[in-house]
Amino acid sequence: MKKPSTHSIYDVHLGDFDQRVLDASHDVPVLVDFWADWCAPCVVIAPLLEKVLLEFDGRVRLAKLEVDEGDNMKLAGHYKVRGFPTIILFKNGEEVERFSGARPLHFLREFLGRHLS
Repeated sequence: MKKPSTHSIYDVHLGDFDQRVLDASHDVPVLVDFWADWCAPCVVIAPLLEKVLLEFDGRVRLAKLEVDEGDNMKLAGHYKVRGFPTIILFKNGEEVERFSGARPLHFLREFLGRHLS
């Protein structure tokens, strides 16, 4: 199975969030995964996000933000993230839609399909 490009999936932090998510979302939508390593649903959804990203073949990027790392919890607070994982889609520098919790592959396809048609 083909692996996602490292340009399509990457880690972000408080210091580079504006550039790698908000600014980048003017070129291609960016899905941000607010996750924590102690969170079981985060572990469940991670491979599904990568799989659906492959299906959309470069039309969306995935930025992974570990909330317990450095000052990243400040971003979770700024975006009013209440549970993990929370997945937020950004386009043109703005949040367009979000969901929380692990979801099945068909939900992820539909979620992205609404915004990438």
